[in-house]
Amino acid sequence: MEKFNILKGIPANLPMINVDTDMIIPKQFLKTIKRTGLGKSLFFEMRYDKDGKEIKEFILNKDPYKNSTILLAGKNFGCGSSREHAPWALKDFGIKCVISSSFADIFYNNCFKNGMLPIILDEKKIEELIQYSNRKENIEINLTEQEIIFGNKRIQFEIDEFKKKCLLNGLDDIAMSLEKSKKISSYENKMKNNKPWIS
Repeated sequence: MEKFNILKGIPANLPMINVDTDMIIPKQFLKTIKRTGLGKSLFFEMRYDKDGKEIKEFILNKDPYKNSTILLAGKNFGCGSSREHAPWALKDFGIKCVISSSFADIFYNNCFKNGMLPIILDEKKIEELIQYSNRKENIEINLTEQEIIFGNKRIQFEIDEFKKKCLLNGLDDIAMSLEKSKKISSYENKMKNNKPWIS
């Protein structure tokens, strides 16, 4: 998993509340188990008309927001089903950080497992970022310092220390297991010697 430390980008504003995982990536695109290729179908029903043409008014179809790596979202983002395809689609599109006043728990945890940073801020601070996003200028997210820098302002954010460590070091569940591979091998060798009938 790619390490996450400092991210700079022009944030895209999607102010809708209760955006569920079916809106993020509709069910017809869930047949794949690959984490790539889903970005083109992100927010499919909002991004495209019935003929498959891009809806120009949708934020992620506009310049410069079509290249955004940061999404400003309404509250309760990622609610609905627990599909992990939702963060896969966001990440494949290029979104590496979602900022909201609240997230659905499963979606929130799935973001970390896929190298994305979900940030929870109160709505007043998000409104400041929304106003700044209209200027089409970069903001900077510094995970080490746990702060968002825009213009001459800084906003601090909270994050669980373990989740922060995983993002900074690019550790997903498999990588964390591999870090303990020597201890696992040692344990298995002891089991073979002490209880050979198990192996």
